[in-house]
Amino acid sequence: MELIERATIIHYHRQRVARYGLDDARALGWRGEESQRRRFELIAAAADFNGARVLDLGCGRADLKAWLDERFDGVRYLGVDQVPEFIDAARTRFAHCPRSSFHCADFGSAPLPRSDIVVVCGALGYRCALPDFHLGMIRRIWAVCEGVLIVNLLDAARFPAHPLLVGQPVDEVMALAESLAPQVELIRCEQGDDYTVVMRRCGGRYAPVTRQIASPTSSATSSAPSGPIVTPTGRP
Repeated sequence: MELIERATIIHYHRQRVARYGLDDARALGWRGEESQRRRFELIAAAADFNGARVLDLGCGRADLKAWLDERFDGVRYLGVDQVPEFIDAARTRFAHCPRSSFHCADFGSAPLPRSDIVVVCGALGYRCALPDFHLGMIRRIWAVCEGVLIVNLLDAARFPAHPLLVGQPVDEVMALAESLAPQVELIRCEQGDDYTVVMRRCGGRYAPVTRQIASPTSSATSSAPSGPIVTPTGRP
């Protein structure tokens, strides 16, 4: 990603901070607190985070860390974000937590540590002059992921035109995921404009505790038609 593109993203979030305040989920790009909560429910259901080394790329204020700490034990968390205000807020908020660290960096070019679970929630949704930037990043991140990679993307078929944000074709991303990982799941909602791809390595100990996954567009956790559609794929 070019320097001007990174600067545009930082400016976008600084404008949202000025409008909503740093503590508001909308400053991070969420539609609101409820939208964030539902996405975190989906992420937490996708893997067993107990004792895991978690790498959160595009971590914002590390709200996901707080969510995971309430539900799992022994999470070792590293958050990376390129917006300095978000990283400063995360460092202040979790200064007392010995198993956490935060880095202000562009994860597209910064060295990435090997991790058990990697989460990329929305951070690949920005426009980039390189048409296959998101695919190259998924390859790069998968190379350091030893257990489960959870990637949330905007759906090119459903997300409306936006000057900064952009959706990616589901088939294109799934084709790449299935070429890299032995086990892949596609999670999407009938009413949503995003989707989540979960890539797993065989023999990992981070299988989800439960197969029940909360819908990011519905407060209910259910297998009803309005809930998420989970499509498992993979090689034997």
